[in-house]
Amino acid sequence: MNSEVTVDDVADVRTGDKGDTAIVAVFPRRSEMYDAVLNAMSEDAVASFLGAGVTGPVRRTPMRGVRGIVFEVPGLLGGGVTGSPVLDGHGKCLSYLVATMPLPGLGHPL
Repeated sequence: MNSEVTVDDVADVRTGDKGDTAIVAVFPRRSEMYDAVLNAMSEDAVASFLGAGVTGPVRRTPMRGVRGIVFEVPGLLGGGVTGSPVLDGHGKCLSYLVATMPLPGLGHPL
């Protein structure tokens, strides 16, 4: 059994698209986990995890009022819905990928 904490262990993830940019929203399930998740999911960490498809800087917007963290990830959708040769032009499946991202330094929430 893997004891490493992942995004899926502590948060819900939703994704969508804006042209060629993937929009990824992460919502920690417990308010006391918000700052830890925010610190673990830096712009660089998310860009590194998502890999070579990222074509520009990842932008992170903390939304403390709703305990959310929104990432804008340019280029990841391969051209966007109408211009993309990839199967997931809307980026909906990215939520499952982001959910597997390890969060180093977080103790297991259970």
